[in-house]
Amino acid sequence: MLIQIQINFDSFDSFKVLIVQAILNKIINKFNNFCQKTKKINKKDKQYQFLQKRVRDQKQQLITQIEIHKIHNKKIFQCQGQTSKQASELFILKPIKKYSKKYSIQKIISIMSSELDQIIETLKKCECIKENEVKNLCNKAREILVEESNVQRVDAPVTICGDIHGQFYDLMELFTVGGECPDTNYLFLGDFVDRGFHSVETFLLLLALKVRYPDRITLIRGNHESRQITQVYGFYDECLRKFGSLNVWRYCTEIFDYLSLAAIIEEKFFCVHGGLSPSIKTLDEIIAIDRKQEVPHDGAMCDLMWSDPDEIEGWAVSPRGAGYLFGGDVVDEFNRTNNIDLICRAHQLVMEGYRNMFNDQLATVWSAPNYCYRCGNIAAILELDENLQKSYKTFEAAAQENRGVPAKKSLPEYFL
Repeated sequence: MLIQIQINFDSFDSFKVLIVQAILNKIINKFNNFCQKTKKINKKDKQYQFLQKRVRDQKQQLITQIEIHKIHNKKIFQCQGQTSKQASELFILKPIKKYSKKYSIQKIISIMSSELDQIIETLKKCECIKENEVKNLCNKAREILVEESNVQRVDAPVTICGDIHGQFYDLMELFTVGGECPDTNYLFLGDFVDRGFHSVETFLLLLALKVRYPDRITLIRGNHESRQITQVYGFYDECLRKFGSLNVWRYCTEIFDYLSLAAIIEEKFFCVHGGLSPSIKTLDEIIAIDRKQEVPHDGAMCDLMWSDPDEIEGWAVSPRGAGYLFGGDVVDEFNRTNNIDLICRAHQLVMEGYRNMFNDQLATVWSAPNYCYRCGNIAAILELDENLQKSYKTFEAAAQENRGVPAKKSLPEYFL
């Protein structure tokens, strides 16, 4: 059985794929419910005997696969299902006709987009959404993130942002300076949580924007997107305090495992949270990493999130206790080998908001102003135009009265 649903969109992205999948899931549920209802029919009924035989002939639950094809510049969804002919006629073809009469695909997209927009508006007020909404949001996000590469390709123009660390109102200030998503294409370099007062709202807002506009915002993993680190630096306790259980923390930390490790902009700008690794010479070696795991204590994946540049030659032990220090010669060799012009990273507090090193071959961007509400630094974002011309924008922290109350528990400090 092959069903084709032709959909004409002005634009096409993975969010719309999720919606079509949701429609097909409803159809699958109808078929499963039908199978259950046959058990309640009088067993002497000839209709029951006939239908039950059909069900026995096809014990395997309906399997649905979505394939996207480009045919004459039109997008075609193909639903490949396995079930009996009669059941397919009753519970596959008819529901599609029913849905198509009641709602167009565009209308269904509009309804689901509206629900997600409401969640985004709630989070923009720095208000928590319900636990079941967090679960659903993370499930949708996982379906998008699992399709992304370890080194996710990003198109210019784009705005690159460094660490946020749960400073929600400063994130709102960032959007004021850089422009709202989706008007601006964003790339965030990790460390969304910990230390700040509003890690939950910060991460969930960025995740909701990712689900709503998957082609207009890219999130990569930082060293704080980790189960172990978040249990020490605030996110774990915040989830427990705001929701009364650890379910939301579990949902979010599972999503951390699906975040990309790095990004490449127009094949020329390599973006990563921390830095380089002595185990990695080429981008292909990063792509080969199995990223769906907790951040290891050592190795290539660890180094990408923990390493720092320094005015040295070669490699040195990092005072952080993880990753390495690397010098300008290492950067020069990596850039030349991979034919890139710039390494852009975050991870280190920069009082001026950004810093260029090694003859402009490496840039550090820091986007959390007045870090930990006491460091007094300014923040920055890096804007790249269509021609990859760089422009830094700096901004200060949001007004003090909008920052919430200080955490009662003092947090451990490690190498700010």
